Amino acid sequence: MLRLGIPVIGVTNLPRAVAFWSAALDLVAADEWQSATWRTLNHADGSGRALGLLHSASPAEPRPRLHLDLFADSAEEQQAEVRRLIELGARAVDWPLYPPEPDFVVLADPDDNIFCVVDLSHAPSGGDRPAS
Repeated sequence: MLRLGIPVIGVTNLPRAVAFWSAALDLVAADEWQSATWRTLNHADGSGRALGLLHSASPAEPRPRLHLDLFADSAEEQQAEVRRLIELGARAVDWPLYPPEPDFVVLADPDDNIFCVVDLSHAPSGGDRPAS
């Protein structure tokens, strides 16, 4: 039976990506499932694989068709997480498609991969999401 695995992010610098995503999502680099071009990040609680990082020479897409949504339970938590992620190396993205009252903030990781931090207390927004 086929089942969904883990999301995989293309990155140009594996050690930097491991450091960012591990700190961002409380993940740990797996001892197994790794190579010079691949790292698997597991949930820190030992509950399994969470994210794959694959070395890529191509640049990140400015408007990706697929991206990660990270969830926060309130606007206050969302704001705090956005600040924390920026301190870890993410950057705010000047997203031209925000709706009037967005429930999400668009950020980019250190490799310029776009992701969103969504306030679940305000979701869903009626506007165009980055995957559009």
